[in-house]
Amino acid sequence: MSTSHKNKAFASFLAVILGCLGAHRFYLRGSLDKLGLLHLASLPVAGLVYGLAPDANWFFQILPLVLSAIVGFIEALVIGLMPDEKFDAAFNAASGRQSRSTWVLALLLVCTMLVAASMGIATLARLFDLLYTGGSYG
Repeated sequence: MSTSHKNKAFASFLAVILGCLGAHRFYLRGSLDKLGLLHLASLPVAGLVYGLAPDANWFFQILPLVLSAIVGFIEALVIGLMPDEKFDAAFNAASGRQSRSTWVLALLLVCTMLVAASMGIATLARLFDLLYTGGSYG
């Protein structure tokens, strides 16, 4: 009996869209993946920060989700750039099918780089603004 075949482009897409919640990890490794649960824990941690420091800057309140999203972008690139043979050996060993990457995955990876680089630079800029100037630039 064959198991379901995991799609590399879909896993990368999940990492880009819902990476901060670990959806890609649950898709690839199942519902008890420890790193996926760590991604998912960023949501209650952000709520805890909001509850404990309601007067803190909004950036600090969503920082756990932002960091988890940046890690999700990195994981999207790692999954998408993995050779098809290695991906199949890791996630599709019992499916009986082989993966074939298409132009859709390449386009997704280019968009991921654009969004991830912009988000990383913006996060660093805002963090340094808040830490060194007290948020005087916005």
